[in-house]
Parts: sequence; structure tokens; C-alpha cells
Amino acid sequence: MEKAREVLVIGGNRYFGKRLIARLLAAGDRVTVLNRGSSPPPPGAIHLVADRDDEISLTEALGSRTFDVVVDQVCYTPRQAATARRVFTGRTGRYVMTSTVEVYEYEDSAALVGEEAVDPLTVPVDLELPWEDPEFQEAHYGEGKRQAEAVFAAGPDFPYASVRVAHVLGGADDFTGRLQHYADRIRTGEPIAVPVVNRPATYVHVEEIADFLAWAAGADFTGPVNAASDGVLTTEELCEAVAAHFPDGKTVLHPVEVGEVSPFSFARSYGMDNSRAARLGFTFGDVRRWLPRAVADTLGKGGN
Repeated sequence: MEKAREVLVIGGNRYFGKRLIARLLAAGDRVTVLNRGSSPPPPGAIHLVADRDDEISLTEALGSRTFDVVVDQVCYTPRQAATARRVFTGRTGRYVMTSTVEVYEYEDSAALVGEEAVDPLTVPVDLELPWEDPEFQEAHYGEGKRQAEAVFAAGPDFPYASVRVAHVLGGADDFTGRLQHYADRIRTGEPIAVPVVNRPATYVHVEEIADFLAWAAGADFTGPVNAASDGVLTTEELCEAVAAHFPDGKTVLHPVEVGEVSPFSFARSYGMDNSRAARLGFTFGDVRRWLPRAVADTLGKGGN
């Protein structure tokens, strides 16, 4: 009988993280979840409590444990990556970091962007920036992820992969409120602020990204990979899907030169090329096929 795989999931105990954990457990993996103790893992998982920013706390919590795979759902800065690399070198056979489409924040291409557009080996790392400041970290989200990838990529002795996740949609437990933003305005006819030039983006369903991360945990590729469904969506298409649930509502897009715009409105393109994932063996679905279900589930109208 094959020995159960030892998998550590750092953070990520909600939304697609909890779906990932459920898939790993269902596959027969021995799953350990490490977080600060804010929420217990699902039944069947081992729970470790530690502050991943505190190297001593992290090392003490892990003890002598080793893992076949570590899936890091909450690595946001190069400092966190540097700590993780020191702690987990020699302790795991594979390290999968959940990254983001935001690493491409300086790209603005009409064509879908491939992983080579941001090569972690060429990204400069500055550990002295105020990464511990929540406001700085939030304002430099894409930069933090980019530099974290660079830390993991430096040197051949750390078997890492980074999953660059597209904007996630779907699920009744979507806590972001982004689709609800559109629903509230469409229901009342309130204007929806968008950039004057409004670009499309790629998306991924919450169940699909959980599938992909579970698959990536068991794969052997290294380096970055884009995780996005086939096709791009505009703000107008998202609004149409939402408006289908409010027949008396009205979609009013209001282009603005400056100021805050609606959550899925972009002045630059956010389209990712997923062909590397396809070559590696994972096939994504078409965004337009799952969009109506994703909207219905998120808005609590799945049974209508």
C-alpha cells in the first residue's frame, strides 16, 4: 500500500484554500494546516499554530516534521519568502506558492501575457522596505508577490513553483463583495464607475483554482505558471451576468478620468496566457460557460 503523502498548507483556511484542503484530504493525503490559530482546519487535518512571520515560532511549531509538499497560501512579501526558504530547505520535496496576476501590474498587452513576461530570476529584491507595514504591503501587493517569487527562485536548491492566480469568482462564500458591488448598483440603477478606457481580464472559478492547486501539489514542474480559465471578460459582460438576476434593474456604466472605479474595471489589460498549464497537463474550462453559475452562487440565487 502506498504511503500517504505528507502535505502542509500554510494559511488559506477559507474560500479556495478550504476547497484545496478538502481535495487533498479526499485524495488520501495526510494534511497539516498551519495558521495563527484564528480558525481550525476541517476535520481530518492536523492543526499547527504559529506566526509565519516569526522564524522561531514557525520552526518550533514544525518541530522535526518533514513534508512531501508545502502549499503556501499566504506568502505576500520577500521577507516571508526568505523566512520560509530558510525554514523549509531540506524539510520539503516541493514548495508551491500561491501568487497572483498582479505580478503583471507593469505589463499592458492586448495579447495574453505569458509567464516569461516576469522572470523571477531578474526581479530585484529589497528586504529593507517596510514590508511589515500593512498599508505598505497592501499598496505594493503585486511587488511583494513578485519579490517573494524571486526569493524562492534564487538558487537551485529549493524546488519551488508559483501559481499566478487570475481574479477568482464563484461560491456562496465569496467574502470579497466584488460581485455584490455590481448587484447593488444594478438593482438600484446607481452608476458603476469604470475607467475611460476599460480593459478586459482573465478569471478563474473558485472550484477550478482549488483543482489546479491540488494538481500542482502533485506535479513536478518548477517556476511560475499562470492559472486562468480560457477567455477574457469585460466589465460589461460581468454586469450582464449579474443583471440577469435583476430584470427590473439597470446597468449604468460611468466612465471616470480619476478616482476609484468598480472592482473588476481595469485601465490596463489583465489577461494571462494559460498555455503552459495546458502543456503541463491541466486543462482549464471556458470562463463564459461557468460565469452564470458563479454569479448565481455568489449572489445566493443558485436555486432561482
